[in-house]
Amino acid sequence: MHNLAIALKEKGYEVSGSDDEIFEPSRSRLLRHGLLPKDIGWDTERINNNLDVVILGMHARANNPELKKAQELGLKIYSYPEYLYEQCKEKKRVVIAGSHGKTTVTAMVMHVLRLCGVDFDYMIGAQVEGFDTMVRLSNEAEIAIFEGDEYPSSPIDLRPKFHLYHPHIAVITGIAWDHINVFPTFENYVEQFRLFTTMIEPGGKLFYCNEDSCLKELFTNMGEGKPRPYIYSTHPYKTHDGKTFLLTEQNSDSTNPPSTPSYGLTILRSYGLPVEVPFFGNHNMQNVSAALYICRELGITNELFYRAISTFKGATKRLQTLAQSDHSHFFLDFAHSPSKVFATVNAVKSLYPSRELVACLELHTFSSLSESFLEQYANTMSVADLALVYYNPETVKHKKLAFFEPETVYKAFKTNNLEVFTDSEALIKKIKTIDWFNKNLLIMTSGNFNGINFQEFDWNSLTTNH
Repeated sequence: MHNLAIALKEKGYEVSGSDDEIFEPSRSRLLRHGLLPKDIGWDTERINNNLDVVILGMHARANNPELKKAQELGLKIYSYPEYLYEQCKEKKRVVIAGSHGKTTVTAMVMHVLRLCGVDFDYMIGAQVEGFDTMVRLSNEAEIAIFEGDEYPSSPIDLRPKFHLYHPHIAVITGIAWDHINVFPTFENYVEQFRLFTTMIEPGGKLFYCNEDSCLKELFTNMGEGKPRPYIYSTHPYKTHDGKTFLLTEQNSDSTNPPSTPSYGLTILRSYGLPVEVPFFGNHNMQNVSAALYICRELGITNELFYRAISTFKGATKRLQTLAQSDHSHFFLDFAHSPSKVFATVNAVKSLYPSRELVACLELHTFSSLSESFLEQYANTMSVADLALVYYNPETVKHKKLAFFEPETVYKAFKTNNLEVFTDSEALIKKIKTIDWFNKNLLIMTSGNFNGINFQEFDWNSLTTNH
């Protein structure tokens, strides 16, 4: 929401806002742009007939006093995604959806378009190098790139956000059950993606990963859908000495896909020079395929795409390097759902097969802290040489969930060499006592381990002392 406020101010709007708590870095950024509210909290005097619109965030409550005042005055109230569409309804809209990978694909497309000099608006759920904000809205750009989140739009509009964007180009990266507090059954969750396909603009295109079993089943059962889906798969690649190389087509000038919908299989009959990229893992090779086909649809040649993607460093907390040495690498990742944990752990282990892997996961979301959902994590960390799982009993209590003992986690994960922590200080002590020679650490969380800032941690002390 604070990114949207900044974007609207930069577009020329007069913007004001309210919140009951404002944390960093939002606070400093709002202050820098002159948008920090004078007083924290709710004040109905701020809501009056001089306002053109009220934009309602997802985390406000339906009984919020300022919202009630706006409703009483009959003001136009938009949800966040509703207003993004309103601002971009005359533009060519690209929406990347899926349970995993959507942030990375969106960031890849943004990175390539920026380096190729293409003007575009965007909305993404993470900070990306080269972009000051996570939202940009302009009068000039003819293209809008949106990350398509399936979570509800607002407390008074429970439609999934990505149902409101009506894309001309759509991507679904994969489906793996999440958000069980909103989608109580897997079938209900899958249905949201089926509905998303019906909301693509006439004449639009839909791409999906044909290596995702759920998507394959979904589109097989859909029959002749509109638009006809195009498929993509893992981009051909090789790894050597801890480095990843994309294997590219000899004919790199193609901008348009073949007429058959199976072109996304990326069957390359001959290869050009391999392109080294600073990202890795099978899921990222699927992500880069999705980004390639989106960029082709937007007029970017293969040659320009590969030249640009070779410098893509990823979005914040997506296999982000915290520190590294000749014998150790410390990663931070946003992975929290079972499918993301499995993919991320396997990606790091595959890149460094000769090094031991310590995988550290925080259970923080509503789903991951629900005892009935824990079994979904079975074997997700099995390839790690040591698996560390942390959860905060106070967070469980705050989310009004039933408390469970560490033994429940041991049974659910079905992983050898697993240690469970409910005290973050004990976890840090464990990490500090490990000899990190020829070992990698992967930290996965959507939270903060009860206030630990791993980005400011003294990692160098761990790599130099054995």
